[in-house]
Amino acid sequence: MSGKIQKAHQNQLESWIGTGPKDFQLLYSISQNNGYNAKTFHQNCDNQGPTVTVLYNSDNSIFGGYTSVNWKQSGKWISDDKAFLFQLQFNGISQYNKFPVKSPQYSIYCHSSYGPTFGGGHDLYSFNGNGGNVSGFYQLNGGMNMGHSYDIKGLQASQINNGHMKVTDLEVYKVVDKQGNLKHGSLESPWRKSLPWKQESLKQLKESLENYEPPDALKIPETQILMVGPVGAGKSSFFNTINSIFKGRITQKGYTGSAEHSLTTVYRQYKIISSTTKKSMKFRLCDTRGMEETEGLGLIEFNYLIEGNVPDWYKFDGSSPLCTETPGFIHIPRIKDKVHCVMFIFDSSTVNVIPKSILDRIKDMQKRLIQRGVPQTVILTKVDKVSETVEADVSKVFQCDKVKDVVDKVSQTLGIPRSNIFPIKNYENETELDQNINILALQALRQVLGFADDYLENYLERMECENMAQMNIKE
Repeated sequence: MSGKIQKAHQNQLESWIGTGPKDFQLLYSISQNNGYNAKTFHQNCDNQGPTVTVLYNSDNSIFGGYTSVNWKQSGKWISDDKAFLFQLQFNGISQYNKFPVKSPQYSIYCHSSYGPTFGGGHDLYSFNGNGGNVSGFYQLNGGMNMGHSYDIKGLQASQINNGHMKVTDLEVYKVVDKQGNLKHGSLESPWRKSLPWKQESLKQLKESLENYEPPDALKIPETQILMVGPVGAGKSSFFNTINSIFKGRITQKGYTGSAEHSLTTVYRQYKIISSTTKKSMKFRLCDTRGMEETEGLGLIEFNYLIEGNVPDWYKFDGSSPLCTETPGFIHIPRIKDKVHCVMFIFDSSTVNVIPKSILDRIKDMQKRLIQRGVPQTVILTKVDKVSETVEADVSKVFQCDKVKDVVDKVSQTLGIPRSNIFPIKNYENETELDQNINILALQALRQVLGFADDYLENYLERMECENMAQMNIKE
């Protein structure tokens, strides 16, 4: 889509934003979407980073607002000390005015039923719900109550919007650094392709995982994914992140926190129940205790875990190691009990300082996995700690050279293909779900389940081959 914004107006907005040359990429236009619609606005504009909203009214006046933070559907105010309202034209004559925010805590209001809304008054309230074209114009059902949260410089709303909200168009542009002026640490082209960072992609990923099933011929209830990694890497947090996405709220079913020793003391085969289908999904994320230099998960326990000998809710006890005499020990595990894929989980910000004793243990674990044909993947958590760019906007993860360097480092250290290594951000200090965090985590999980399916299909083919060999012997 191409928009109406003039080059001179782009230059003025660029100057007001004040962080260098910009490109303005059209995300949403009411004239190109057959009218205004809050749902369509959020589908196109949520979690897109900095945006400019521009209104063109029927008296040839142009005005709008800028925010450096994401639009969401949280039903809350979002603080942004960089936000401002602006005037570019009045009655067809250039009129440049910037109205900075004076109450940042009310910078923008994010609600699923509202279009772009600035200020606590609201200073600029575009619309709610939906509406169409009437006699060549769009009569927005919002309004302007200037001066509440933005410094209006003594002007009245009527001196900006002519006293009405009848427009020929309303556009929302994503504001990005112009190529050649990329922020330090950003790549011009992404080092890995991703789904678009939009609501439609998130919906597609959720439906794909809700409909996931292990290969039919094996008749197993769930695919088992084992999470392994050092203390504090984010194993339990990864489960909590996935669980939160499907619950529709931040959850903490897996115990997390910061401690010298592993907070996970019980082996859990976590189920995830979708709030949409109300059903348990056909995979389990298996959480085990973290690895430490001289303590934590050892090779014997790891071997029992991948072989399917360890029951759900087994309590790790350093004074009484797991053995065949342990209560609940599964002596003859079936394919449904075994681990079908392993996720090694590391903190992205500490991969260069993982103790040698832990790395050596992981490499011994890898040898056992290779012997059994169990696929290996890596989840790199805390990518926001690696790069300020990613901290500000998770969707920039595949354009960040620092994250790419971490992926390359882990691939080289462990001998795992880069295509099996997935950088993500777990929910940590957030109290609301974030579309980009969700997309990143679900893309990783979908790939991991695909590798698990490869293992199960190989297992099935091997069983068929062995059965055929037995039949040939009998003949």
